[in-house]
Amino acid sequence: MTGESRHIAVADIGGTNARFARANVSEDGRLTLSEPIVFATSDYPDLPSAWRAFLQREPGFRPDGAAFALAGPVGEGAFKLTNADWRFDPATLPGEVGLDRVTLLNDFAAIAHAVDGVDEAKHLVHVAGPEKPLPQDGTVTVIGPGTGLGVAHFRRNGGRTLVQPTEGAHIDFAPVCPLDDAILTDLRKRFGRVSVERVISGEGILAIHSAIAATQRRKPMETDQLAIWKAGMAGKDELATRAVEHFVATLGRIAGDYALAHGASAVVIAGGLGQRLQQHLCAPAFHKAFVDKGRYISLMKAIPITLIRHPQPGLLGAALAHLAGKSGERI
Repeated sequence: MTGESRHIAVADIGGTNARFARANVSEDGRLTLSEPIVFATSDYPDLPSAWRAFLQREPGFRPDGAAFALAGPVGEGAFKLTNADWRFDPATLPGEVGLDRVTLLNDFAAIAHAVDGVDEAKHLVHVAGPEKPLPQDGTVTVIGPGTGLGVAHFRRNGGRTLVQPTEGAHIDFAPVCPLDDAILTDLRKRFGRVSVERVISGEGILAIHSAIAATQRRKPMETDQLAIWKAGMAGKDELATRAVEHFVATLGRIAGDYALAHGASAVVIAGGLGQRLQQHLCAPAFHKAFVDKGRYISLMKAIPITLIRHPQPGLLGAALAHLAGKSGERI
């Protein structure tokens, strides 16, 4: 930490919610976050308007700087959130929020910073594979479903950590079974090209549920994703339960694919939906799909998988990145 900013504002902005908080650094370097103020992203046209609403809720707060974790392809030019209409221009945003020092980073890059910085014993929970700490030297894949799908990784090397944000959620979805074929066919009719995020995200449960119902020639229970999630996670409806089980297995398979692609020594599951699925991730089906990589099964079985249980990893990671002077870094 540089010590330059002792009181900063942080935000974790996704397609559904925008979370704002105060981040304070004590003289001994301890970082604390205030209870977040949560706005619906759809209630505001852009970040500056939500920023003003946050400051109105925090009278007297005068931050030295701000860090915004954004669910989109953060770069040097203008961009927008992947699953919402908020648009950003890094060149003009500091003036729009009235601050000289503003850090912008991808939301899963922020979570990767949080994974690297948390107390592992307190905030990382073993899910599957060997039960051991994250490597001190090596690559860690961070993946998590929510409104969309987030993917990042970081590499530790000789005491230094470099975070790589990605848009890995938007690679092509590859079916591996007849049910996946049905899911792909249905989504292709609607979207043309089908990315992994179309399946592994909150809304993806609708396509899975619909495909299962069609293969059984049954009418879907619901067309509301929240109802399917609730019934499926509670085991109260057969179709919904099967949909959740297939979602979890597919998440395991995709997480294993990224671990192979990243050369990962460990995998961390994150995301709001990821946290709610904790007990399902500990079931055998998730790990079976994760390791099922043909000639590389033995390699996959050696990779520990954990779940980050910090209540606000995006806010924490944004603060850590800001204080370390890291924005949009690449490995």
